[in-house]
Amino acid sequence: MGPGTGPWGVWYEARCGSGGFVTLSVAQIDRETDQLVGEWLPLSEVAKRLGLSAGRAKQLIKDRKLIGVRREKGEPQVPAVFIAGEDVVKGLPGTLTVLADAGYDDVESLRWLFTPDESLPGAPVEAIVAGRHTEVKRRAQALAF
Repeated sequence: MGPGTGPWGVWYEARCGSGGFVTLSVAQIDRETDQLVGEWLPLSEVAKRLGLSAGRAKQLIKDRKLIGVRREKGEPQVPAVFIAGEDVVKGLPGTLTVLADAGYDDVESLRWLFTPDESLPGAPVEAIVAGRHTEVKRRAQALAF
């Protein structure tokens, strides 16, 4: 089955290892958020770097371990900083879960992660990459209150 569109953006259906299908919602991204993030990787490159099949990489987005967005025609893209070597950056999946629990959608989560915060200092994603993911998760939890 091929991609289609829905009310929240573009939907992709990909074959899973189990033989079933996974429906993947990919958010449309605005120019400001696109510029905040900077460097992006196509999902096929993410799969390659992580040593996964395309279906497994798409499952990471569906499970909110990564955020994939539609920037232009083509496959979903993931912020390059989310991938460190052959792994997803430690602490990122948990932070994405906390942001979702606080009511943030994918684009709002990206804006929050990539917007500089003087009190950190730097953007929350920079603190996660630097190993300070617990502090970032605490701040994300406070957003829900």
